[in-house]
Amino acid sequence: MKITSVTVRKIEKENSRMKGIASVLIDDSFAVHDIRIIEGDNGLFIAMPSRKTPTGGYRDIAHPINPEVRKMFEEAILAEYNKVEE
Repeated sequence: MKITSVTVRKIEKENSRMKGIASVLIDDSFAVHDIRIIEGDNGLFIAMPSRKTPTGGYRDIAHPINPEVRKMFEEAILAEYNKVEE
């Protein structure tokens, strides 16, 4: 599996921890949209697309199954975010 494209849209909202939204294309065949870029206490991280459950919680719609793939997504998205920042 290879990430073939990453698109980042910066969000500049006062007092918001969300800094951007990303879309990722995998193997030029599968897209994942609405990945949030969040400013946490220890720096930027990504949050996968989710929806609210009837009980008020949130559940990921799509997400990496193992830490290696999550790291691959995070590195590709944050690298593109940093390019957009410049």
